[in-house]
Amino acid sequence: MRRLALLALPILAALPLSSDARGCQAAPDYTMEILVDGRPLSLLTGNGSTYVEAAKNREYSIRLTNRTGARVAAALSVDGLNVIDANRTSAREARKWILDPWQSITLDGWQVSSESARRFVFTTEEKSYGAWLGRTGDLGVISAAFFRERPRPVAPRVPIEKQRSADAPAASGERSDEYAATGIGREVDHRVIEVDFDEEATPARVLTYRYEYRDALARLGILPDDRPLARRERATGFAPDPYRR
Repeated sequence: MRRLALLALPILAALPLSSDARGCQAAPDYTMEILVDGRPLSLLTGNGSTYVEAAKNREYSIRLTNRTGARVAAALSVDGLNVIDANRTSAREARKWILDPWQSITLDGWQVSSESARRFVFTTEEKSYGAWLGRTGDLGVISAAFFRERPRPVAPRVPIEKQRSADAPAASGERSDEYAATGIGREVDHRVIEVDFDEEATPARVLTYRYEYRDALARLGILPDDRPLARRERATGFAPDPYRR
């Protein structure tokens, strides 16, 4: 199905990857990172999910990376809302970002127009964008679905004699590619344009991260509980005997 997707302007720099990195089978084709102050948050696993620790009232960004030699379209949702238009749809129907081969893009917030975005900010449920929109069914989840591009049809070669006798002129070259970005904290400059992208029917990869504050991660057993009461409950009284096994 051919649909419109977004490109960020200006075109973001491609991620430099060595030939060894490109050929490494262990490296994932597509990645997603959650950044605070430009640094990726550590991934934590447990209960069958992947988590990051949210930093209260801090702005954050999302970095998507395409480690393949072909263009890819990425549907990105935060709290169940598409970061481009805040709609709730399937990944297939969602508006998407386009990444060139070997490209990495960093998205700083909710896209609110073709010119600007508003920063992602870790906050409470009551102050969330989802609560403001009345859509709170999927708070605490960031998900990216990557769709490969369908192969473009190649026109058959026409014999020279037929080319000379053809009535219609040859078609012009392919249209140039264009790129897009995302944009409820402070407003930042973020221009985008729409481009045509013929995607495959199913995503090649879906990455989903849950985010919680430290106390919630401790209650879930993802992080050790270092609150004072929990620490006191772990007290044993006597030190262990170093000579007794």
